[in-house]
Amino acid sequence: MHAQTESSPAPTRPPAGPDPAYSSWPPLNRTQATLLALTALAYLIVIAGVLLDTALVDLDWWARLVRPYHRWPELEPLLSAWVVAGQRGPSAIAAGGWLLWRACRTHTARPLLVMATALLLLNVTVGTVKIVTGRLGPHYAHYVGSAELFSGGTVFPSGHTANAVVTWGVLAYLAARWRRTGAVLAGATACSIGLTTVYLGTHWVSDVLAGWAAGLLVLLALPLAEPLLTSVAGRFAARRRGPGRARSLPVDPEAARAPATGLTPPRLVPRPRPAPSGSTDPRGTP
Repeated sequence: MHAQTESSPAPTRPPAGPDPAYSSWPPLNRTQATLLALTALAYLIVIAGVLLDTALVDLDWWARLVRPYHRWPELEPLLSAWVVAGQRGPSAIAAGGWLLWRACRTHTARPLLVMATALLLLNVTVGTVKIVTGRLGPHYAHYVGSAELFSGGTVFPSGHTANAVVTWGVLAYLAARWRRTGAVLAGATACSIGLTTVYLGTHWVSDVLAGWAAGLLVLLALPLAEPLLTSVAGRFAARRRGPGRARSLPVDPEAARAPATGLTPPRLVPRPRPAPSGSTDPRGTP
């Protein structure tokens, strides 16, 4: 009898298709998609309410005439300092330190990419409306219904409020193990920043409502960008390791340990490496 050997099949290349980083992120579930749609609708309603001079504008004038900074002047020094937490520069510097530490700890650029994407989306959703409306702040209102309120200002929506929602909300979004606690703290910060601008008279009530909606809209839309961000982070990591080392996608350890939710990316598995040519079946059939 002639000895027969069973050779392993020739190695095959993985089937062509989308990058695993793009296909691993689940789409928005029904609840998240509904929240995203409702937030977008609320944002449009506030914009229309201001442009069409509805009852929302009457609320603005009521808050303006109350002048809370005159009624409770003792709060002004504290709140004037606290409102800085909503400014782009100081908040970005404070958040950037934690994001850089997180990126170094997890060996992935994903935290920095998520924040950069969120701020870019914020500039689009808020900056566009600011340019279109050109609304001035309450300090420029000389009489009720003055037409000069739409003569080149940039207060609508409130950038302080929207930036507070996005900056501190992204930190909660990335802090997988402390997401619920972070979400509560971020929400409290964003709410207090918005109300503080009304107290100081730098924003109308509708400015703050639009800022909350715009910031929340960015946070709810972030999961849609995650496949691309994860893929870009993986490419950065592979380029840093060099071509001689095994290529795999970076995994955020805290995100991997976090409970599976619609906002937590699943564990990414490296691509299988093809077996070397000429290998034999380990069973070695005689």
